[in-house]
Amino acid sequence: MKTNDLIFQTVTKVAVFIIIIYSLHLFFSGHYTPGGGFIGGLMTASAIVLLLLAFDIKTVVNSLKIDYIKLTATGLLIALMTGVGSFFFDVPFLTHTFSYVDLPVLGKTSLATAVLFDLGVYLVVIGVTMTIIQTIGETE
Repeated sequence: MKTNDLIFQTVTKVAVFIIIIYSLHLFFSGHYTPGGGFIGGLMTASAIVLLLLAFDIKTVVNSLKIDYIKLTATGLLIALMTGVGSFFFDVPFLTHTFSYVDLPVLGKTSLATAVLFDLGVYLVVIGVTMTIIQTIGETE
C-alpha cells in the first residue's frame, strides 16, 4: 500500500509540466542545436515515470488513457512515411527538404520535413519506453 504523500504529488504536477515543456523545446530545437525526437521522447517518458512514482499506476493509466503500443505503431508509420515520401520526388530514401514560410506571428520560419521524421521518433521512444516500464511495474 502506497502512502499518500501530498507534497510529493503536488511538486510532481509542477515538475511534470516543466519537464514536458522542456522536452518540447528539445524536440523543436533539435535541427539547429543538440536535441530532437529521441531526447525529447526520453524527457517526456521521464515525466510520465515521475507521475507513476508519485501516484499509483491505475491513477496514471486512467488519467492519461494512452495505448503506448498504438503510439509506437503510429510513430513508426510516420517515420516510415517520411522516408517513403522521398521516392515520390525521385530522390534517395530519407532525403529531407525545407522551405521558408512567412508566418503571421513568428515571421520568416523554416519548415523542414525532418520534423515529421523526428515526430515519429518522438512517439516511438515514448511508446517503447513506457511499454517497457509499465510492463516491469505491473504486478498481478
